[in-house]
Amino acid sequence: MAFYRNDGHRAMQHNAKSLAEFLEACRAFMQVRRLSLKTQESYLKYIRRYIQFHKGKPEELGEAEVEQFLSQLASEGRVAASTQNVAFAAIVYLYREILGIELEGISALRAARPRRVPDVLSKTEVQRLLDHLSGTSQLIASLLYGAGLRLFEGQRLRIKDVDFEGGLLLVRAGKGDKDRRAILPQVLYRPLFDHLNELKTGWEKAQSEVRLPVSMPDALAGKYPLAPFEWSWQYVFPASKPSLDPRDGLEKRHHFLEDTFQRAIKRGAAKAGLSKRVSPHTLRHSFATHVLEAGYDLRTVQELLGHKDIRTTQVYLHVMNRVGLGVKSPLDP
Repeated sequence: MAFYRNDGHRAMQHNAKSLAEFLEACRAFMQVRRLSLKTQESYLKYIRRYIQFHKGKPEELGEAEVEQFLSQLASEGRVAASTQNVAFAAIVYLYREILGIELEGISALRAARPRRVPDVLSKTEVQRLLDHLSGTSQLIASLLYGAGLRLFEGQRLRIKDVDFEGGLLLVRAGKGDKDRRAILPQVLYRPLFDHLNELKTGWEKAQSEVRLPVSMPDALAGKYPLAPFEWSWQYVFPASKPSLDPRDGLEKRHHFLEDTFQRAIKRGAAKAGLSKRVSPHTLRHSFATHVLEAGYDLRTVQELLGHKDIRTTQVYLHVMNRVGLGVKSPLDP
């Protein structure tokens, strides 16, 4: 079956004869629209579940069926509000972008997310964590904290994005597909420089034996066919071994794995005796809080973090290190 937008234009150039074919057509559509691989997988998961739940064609379903599906996730699936909203975003994308159908009142189905105060480490606790990490894991953690990067931004960092002279990191296609500049901590100049020199030596040796490309964003590999073989496009923190690119099935060089680093952080936190919940994102939360504590204004911190809405940045005002929150207890003399 072919799918058309409600304005008469074909939304997706594909005749889907099965669910599998339809999902592959959805994936191709998302790739053209430059959605990240992680977002593609997440959206496809819930689109599949939605169609299987109703056992019908999505263009023949509507708001009532969407509400029924989301309610089932919340009640029987007992998923958190954040997970329910991912499913909501996937279904909205399916109808609005892929099928070109606008569902009336669907925005009211978004789950209300409880406001949480982020977990933040003190400067002493950050140092204890870093002291119980080693090698590349320590350098990655130092950069996430020192520059306020999201984990995926650290993963995607390439050689050409490190500006030693300007003291900057160029964060490409961050959240919302936006670029920004981040701080390159001066204390990391030498260890990062040494890391890149060692990395280049190993890369040149490996390339002389088996010439492999590095994975590239979007369609740049086609536009710049030599770029995947250039040093400047290599990842700052590559995976230890090449692997197959899920987009085309070819063997390529990739960045370090998320799970591997997360495990290193958890081990380091345990060895450091930290009682707080610690994840890679805790380092970004800690960066934001400590920069605000240092007296930098909210707008500056918003730009450094790449937040679209300043209200997202304002949450860190609630976790700044102010003894007693600046209020004297009536119990104290």
